[in-house]
Amino acid sequence: MDFTYSEEQQMLADSLRRFIDTEYTFEARRKSARAGKSLDRGVWNKLAEMGVLGLTVPADFGGFGEGPASQLVVQRELGRGLVLEPVTPSGVMAAAILAAHGSAAQKEQWLPAIASGERIVTLAYLEPTTRYRPESARASAERSGDGYVLNGIKSVVWHGAAADAYLLTARVAGSNEIALFLVPRDSKGLGVTAYPTVDGLRAADLSLQDVTVPANALVGQPADGLAALGVGLEHGVAALCAEGAGAMEKLIEITAEYLGTRQQFGKPLASFQALQHRMADMLVQKELALSMAYVAVQALDEADPAARRRMLSAAKVTLARAGRFVGQQAVQLHGGMGMTDELSVGDYFKRLTMLDQLLGDSDYHLQRFGEVMEA
Repeated sequence: MDFTYSEEQQMLADSLRRFIDTEYTFEARRKSARAGKSLDRGVWNKLAEMGVLGLTVPADFGGFGEGPASQLVVQRELGRGLVLEPVTPSGVMAAAILAAHGSAAQKEQWLPAIASGERIVTLAYLEPTTRYRPESARASAERSGDGYVLNGIKSVVWHGAAADAYLLTARVAGSNEIALFLVPRDSKGLGVTAYPTVDGLRAADLSLQDVTVPANALVGQPADGLAALGVGLEHGVAALCAEGAGAMEKLIEITAEYLGTRQQFGKPLASFQALQHRMADMLVQKELALSMAYVAVQALDEADPAARRRMLSAAKVTLARAGRFVGQQAVQLHGGMGMTDELSVGDYFKRLTMLDQLLGDSDYHLQRFGEVMEA
């Protein structure tokens, strides 16, 4: 796979960076985060107009039909700007699931709406007792007439309060099958409790009490739930790796600028060799994370499921380790100021920390990597 930006990809990256630098400023982002908003409709519509939300949606359904490499370009720029809006859960993960496993009616109804920004769809697969393993879901789906009745709890639903619908996992009663359902937000019996996360985004817990959905709410067949969910999770991991690389890149630039202007003993901090070495170490870690982000994107085109899991887990673990190192070094190199809320350094560090927890932490992916290698 060639990761040299094409002319179209470079234009997209340039326009995104220009939009973030001029309109999606850090001050505006922080104001929204502190106001408890992780979705600005003006920003969301602008991202849709730029083609970000429909980038990988098939052209037949209002998207651009681009491949994973173009998604890396977008996510890298979004990471640089710490963009709050739910691009990854809706425009990447949900779109990938529906494109691969959705029925013709589901694709027709939801994919154009996702691409245009009219509708937001997110995943609801975590539960208080499942950790990152969706196969242990306890939410139930019981057949009733021509539909299903859903009961249970879903936790830490990414951008759950902003979503118009959820791709929700539930165990089919009387079987060991985990099915995936497309559940509208306004379904009777569905409760949503929203709360902020440490990085300024929002999540929600869902409670399902006798939520009735028609049979056509199923994504694929009842036995296809885990496979369909896996498509979304794999695309999400690749997106997070690219986002993290972009965030590290910007954080290094911020730190280099600070060291170049802050004076000590009559000269800039950047002139001290020990600090230069630490900046070099940060750059090495960022380049390593970016290289593994390329690996993660390449994995999405890998036909062998075992190789795909191995590549994605390796990239996710590398992202977490590099993000922790770069974030800690940036805070320390800013001295006492790095510990305050006044600077943007802390916001980048918090986001990099949360990227480790999303879609499987380091422990989970290390175990999964080991299982693949042992097999």
